[in-house]
Amino acid sequence: MNNLKWFVVIIIVGAYLIQPTLKKRKLNKMTMPPIAQKISVDVTVHNDPRTDDYVWLREKTSKKVLNYLKKENQYTKVKMESTEVLQDVLYQEMRARIKEDDATAPFPFGDYIYYSRTEENKQYSIHVRKKKEGNEKEKITLDMNSFADTHDYVSLGAHAVSPNQKLLAYAIDYDGSEKYVLKIKTIENGREFSDELTNLSGSIEWANDSKTLFYVSQDDASRPYQVWRHILGTRQAEDKMIYEEKSDAYHVYLSRSKSGKFLFISLESNITSEYWFLDRDNPNGQFQILQKRRVGVEYTPYHQGDRFLIRTNDESLNFKLVSAPVGAPQRQNWVDALPHRSEVKIEDMEVFQDYVVVFERKNGNVDINIYPPDLSSFHTINLPDVLYETGSDTNLEYDTDILRIYFSSFTIPWSYYDYHMESEKLELIKRDSVLGGYDPSQYESKRLFAESHDGKKIPLSLFYKKGLDLTNGNPLFLDGYGSYGATYDPAFSSRRISLVDRDVIYVRAHVRGSSFLGRAWYENGKMGQKQNTFSDFISSAEYLIEEKITKAEKIVIYGGSAGGLLIGAVLNQRPDLFKGAIADVPFVDVVNTMLDETIPLTVIEYDEWGNPNELDAYKDMIAYSPYDNVVEQDYPSILVIAGLNDPRVGYWEPAKWVAKLRDKKTDENLLILKTHMGAGHFSSSGRFDYLKDIAFYYAFALDQFGIEK
Repeated sequence: MNNLKWFVVIIIVGAYLIQPTLKKRKLNKMTMPPIAQKISVDVTVHNDPRTDDYVWLREKTSKKVLNYLKKENQYTKVKMESTEVLQDVLYQEMRARIKEDDATAPFPFGDYIYYSRTEENKQYSIHVRKKKEGNEKEKITLDMNSFADTHDYVSLGAHAVSPNQKLLAYAIDYDGSEKYVLKIKTIENGREFSDELTNLSGSIEWANDSKTLFYVSQDDASRPYQVWRHILGTRQAEDKMIYEEKSDAYHVYLSRSKSGKFLFISLESNITSEYWFLDRDNPNGQFQILQKRRVGVEYTPYHQGDRFLIRTNDESLNFKLVSAPVGAPQRQNWVDALPHRSEVKIEDMEVFQDYVVVFERKNGNVDINIYPPDLSSFHTINLPDVLYETGSDTNLEYDTDILRIYFSSFTIPWSYYDYHMESEKLELIKRDSVLGGYDPSQYESKRLFAESHDGKKIPLSLFYKKGLDLTNGNPLFLDGYGSYGATYDPAFSSRRISLVDRDVIYVRAHVRGSSFLGRAWYENGKMGQKQNTFSDFISSAEYLIEEKITKAEKIVIYGGSAGGLLIGAVLNQRPDLFKGAIADVPFVDVVNTMLDETIPLTVIEYDEWGNPNELDAYKDMIAYSPYDNVVEQDYPSILVIAGLNDPRVGYWEPAKWVAKLRDKKTDENLLILKTHMGAGHFSSSGRFDYLKDIAFYYAFALDQFGIEK
């Protein structure tokens, strides 16, 4: 037998030996918490969540579970071994497009300009500043690479320069759990204070005295729920709690007004908000409530002069803008400043001393409109493409006529502009470099519309190599999300070129559950109408096949987190439509997770998915929950990615789902699970390690297309 045959035999035997033996592990069955007493009738739809064959996989500290996950990783490595050369080629391609020694667009704050830069062969950013005036050399404020020597995972959370610009407070996550440790240093000499604050959520703000710091701590379920006041140079045990949110349905955050006048505590559920404010010159004062929460009403205040401008959906589905005096900001004093419009969603705002900037979404695109303080008129920034993503970048200065925005499209790399509001001139400050001879004229983007099951038109954004025949049944990478109203607009990724240069069409489906076509588009894809998200995605695939743009055997689908729920649901409902699927940290064990209030996001998520302790919501959720709807049928090839320290989607959700798929599916297609054993929801933290993660799942997709190099 020649060497090649021996190699094949070894791989096959190795894969067999490594593959987890799940049926034996069913002997470890445990019982889930019973459904709350609100459900007074027997639930016969699909599985009963009170029992779960794979619940034992939730025991994170169990050696058996850790060994199981490692065994799955070994199995995945063996099954993907044939793509290792391709993975390396993809990684080298993607890395070669990056300008490794680069810097971000500098932004002004006080007497300095701040930016971050990267250096060749270093994984993390170096944060720096220098004086606005003169030739002073840059000063490093924080070098993230200094933490990489002792930690495999490093992520910078909130970081804030003190108002006197002498100090930096910064929060670091060392394992992907999003539990932050906060430290304080003197910028000029790098001296670290003894202050070390633990169990932070990553939300911090300074008072104007530059010695009082406010921060948010987490409860046992990792919910940000308390605001504390810390005095520089004291122990955390001496800190005073300023606010505690009792309701599990709300998370607590800190922010400040651009004017520097006020500090805000915001209390947020998915559909309701409440704000408290404090004069930053009086850090020992009492926070005042702006407007008491009312379920279903969201609002965000912006300070300008003697008033608050408030963006709210109060009796306004797509949001409106109201004005209220700082001294009496309650709802009875709200006056419409920019009334509600059914065809325009007010998406975001920036408020300066002499200008009000409103980001307004209409027909899927965002217009940036510049208003005077009385909002009597406006002009619109002329942007350089028709399919794009844009928004506000770092704008810390209040008394200025310069607005910093970011802009990107499928063909235009991430770009940072200063818009001079007085002269109405758009000035390019920085455009991300794409090395290796990238030529945007060699690529095209297009908007198409697929008709869904109920006649709604689903926008599809396509990116492909110029000259590609769109009626030739091409390999196609179909991406979707569709939850929380999050809108993923057409934006540039140099990594994506590695797909498109291999004649793969990249498509983003703007399904319901996003806000792409306004707030109603979101409302029609949540709670009891969640099936619309999945039906829209299925209809998108069917349309792309009917138009001969692709074929079922040439579609690989991708979704992460709640987008992974989308992938899991459509795989159960229409597995025949796809060649392969990538579910990245997928939220797939919907009912069991939403019955467990000890998990960080459960209670606050009732407004998005429903409360399964209530019968109608339970029936809605059990009807689509990917884990509960795995059946004996053929599935396409599936790659599932998890993070052991993930606080948002527990690693056990993808692990349990894969286990059940192994038991139920009737095909011989590839099914693999890769768990990042030292990371959380957002994969590897180093920029090069992250590229290897992307190369891994791109190689999986290309392998499904039969593209070997």
